[in-house]
Amino acid sequence: MNLVYADEQGNLYDHPDWIGLGRSGDVVVEIMDEELIPLPEGATLVGLPGTRPVGINSRTGEMEVLPGSYQAVGALLPQGYTRLNLPGYVKADKNAVLPLFGYTSVVWKDGGFHVAAERSDDPERWNPLNCDAKELNVKVEELLAKYPDNRLYKHLSNCALGYECLTASNTFLQRWEGAVPVSYSCNAGCFGCISEQPEDSAFPAPQTRMNFKPTVDEVVEIMLEQLKTPDAIISFGQGCEGEPSTQARIIVEAMKRVREQTSMGYININTNAGLTDFMRAIVDAGLDLMRVSTISALDDHYNAYYKPRGYTLKNVEKSLRYAADQGVYTSINYLIFPGVTDREEEMEAMIEFVRRTDLKLIQMRNLNIDPEAYLNLIPKARGEIYGMKQMLEIFREELPGVVIGSYTHVPPSRLARQR
Repeated sequence: MNLVYADEQGNLYDHPDWIGLGRSGDVVVEIMDEELIPLPEGATLVGLPGTRPVGINSRTGEMEVLPGSYQAVGALLPQGYTRLNLPGYVKADKNAVLPLFGYTSVVWKDGGFHVAAERSDDPERWNPLNCDAKELNVKVEELLAKYPDNRLYKHLSNCALGYECLTASNTFLQRWEGAVPVSYSCNAGCFGCISEQPEDSAFPAPQTRMNFKPTVDEVVEIMLEQLKTPDAIISFGQGCEGEPSTQARIIVEAMKRVREQTSMGYININTNAGLTDFMRAIVDAGLDLMRVSTISALDDHYNAYYKPRGYTLKNVEKSLRYAADQGVYTSINYLIFPGVTDREEEMEAMIEFVRRTDLKLIQMRNLNIDPEAYLNLIPKARGEIYGMKQMLEIFREELPGVVIGSYTHVPPSRLARQR
């Protein structure tokens, strides 16, 4: 498996005399054959600025930094794939911070690029190649013309066309899971927030957060346009906004008005679930699906990353438990990172958390973060580190009734009844 690297102009190379390596946390590791799959369709290869590639020099048998002005290369995976290792690299400048992406190790093998990853869900719906740019432009123009005063459609048009957000694009294509952002504020200060960072942050947010409070009418218009088929999903809570439950009154009123007009499809919320009373009100208004973002079931790790304001991990657990008891199909948006998520203490805590909350689905999501910045933020490992592939096997064995996936699912029994 040849080392893959890039020059300063972004040209890619593989070195036949160097073996590619990966990283687990801050430890450079060998990549096992069973960890590799061909580069998935829709993946992107990127250079890691300010880094130097690390591999095994087959002539010396030693782990070395590749000589010359080259940078390490990583893969950005589409939804449906879980990374097992980070790219093998060292930083040329220890103070440099990588952009907020989820980098996966990549090598050249058998005449093609391979990545250390595992397919954890059906990638077809979230393959960016299935979003036709010409069709999207037409649909954006149609809905903007139909609702010229709806600020949410204008905001989402930038998300779809500017940021190429697939959830926003689905809102205009009126398929699968669509977005309806509602909040410009948040009750957490996530270290890796992609829509808002402090002015002195080392890495800028790659997206712009919405800056207005939508009306109930604006929200209802988007929901009714999306909920026209049995498997359609409309989701509160997107990367371009804050915490949706801070606008619980808007959400509850919109849900009630929509359900008076149609029972079609599913209403979902992507949330940190810290505002338990607000979450109960949203559940009681007829919520179908709830996806809760979390990075750990350990308080010190969770608090270091999310920096919660006025809530604790216990509130998150209460919200999930209440939703499950009311028949909501619950899941977690589990932000995972090789060398951290697969720690012994992390796995034990999360497995018990899933059991206590009666969770139905774990969405394994590759954390977009600079590795050094993240590792310096969180507690050090206290137990054995198992490796991501074994971690996935342990979760499947210990939680046989829980779906291990990558994105939002719907309860199969209800979908069958609707059809």
